[in-house]
Amino acid sequence: MAASSFTLDNSNRAQLAQWLDQGDWIIACLCAAWCDTCCGYRSGFDQLVAQHPDKRFVWIDIEDQADFIGDLDVENFPTLLIQRGDHVAFFGTVLPDVKLADRLIRAQAEKTDDMLNVATDESAASQQICNLRIRLQEA
Repeated sequence: MAASSFTLDNSNRAQLAQWLDQGDWIIACLCAAWCDTCCGYRSGFDQLVAQHPDKRFVWIDIEDQADFIGDLDVENFPTLLIQRGDHVAFFGTVLPDVKLADRLIRAQAEKTDDMLNVATDESAASQQICNLRIRLQEA
């Protein structure tokens, strides 16, 4: 079985695309190397990998991967992006608390396809701007 987590770089973007094609739940943390909060959160994010072996995790440094991030607006750190297939279930800043992230991941993973397909104007916009597949195509 392929690894269930990695730090995104130019050499492993195809793995992210494969996960998206398979319809896997992707949990992406968008951070920056210079951010002390992100550095402290990284070990907790890695713990989530063990707690959710059925999901895929990717750490994205928004400066190292600026071409990938594009015009995606990351307002604060850490920011989580939770997606399955082409459906962005969550995108936003979270407190650097692993227990809260765990509950958020579990709540999003409980959503049915019908729930994921419900679109408001705001969620339709985030499906375009935040969608990891679109980010890969535009990078």
